[in-house]
Amino acid sequence: MDRMVALALVSQHDIAQRLGLNVTDLTCLGHVIGAGERHLSAGDLAQHANVTTGAITGVINRLERAGYVSRQPDPADRRRVRVVLDENAASRVYAVYGPHYQRLAALAADYTPQDRAVLADWFTRARQAMEESLQEIREPAQADPQP
Repeated sequence: MDRMVALALVSQHDIAQRLGLNVTDLTCLGHVIGAGERHLSAGDLAQHANVTTGAITGVINRLERAGYVSRQPDPADRRRVRVVLDENAASRVYAVYGPHYQRLAALAADYTPQDRAVLADWFTRARQAMEESLQEIREPAQADPQP
C-alpha cells in the first residue's frame, strides 16, 4: 500500500508538470473540476486544499494564466469570487489522465459487481481513516508530561 501511495505522489508531480502546474495547483484544479457547476468560492477552494486565503490567490492567478480557470463574481454576494473552470480545461486534464483511467476501468472490469462493491467500501472507509489520521497530525501536539 505504501508503494502505491508513493507512486501516486510521484505521478501527481509528473502529471502536474506535464500540465504546466505544480502539485498544489493541480490539486486545486481537481477540486474545481470536482465541484462542477457548483463553482467554488476562492475561500472554499482554500479550505478544500488546506492552504491560506493568501496562498489561494497565487494558485488562482497561476491557474488563470495557464488557461484552466477564470474568476467570476458570486451572484449571491458580489464581494466574493467564484472560480470557474474554462470550457477546454477538463479536456486538457483528461487527455493526460485518460490512459490512467482507462487502465483502472479495464482492471475493474475483471471483478464482479460484488467484488467492486467490497473494494469501493474499503476505499471509502480507508479514505475516512486517512482523513482522521491527517486531522490528528494537523492538531497541535500535546505536550508530554514531564517525569
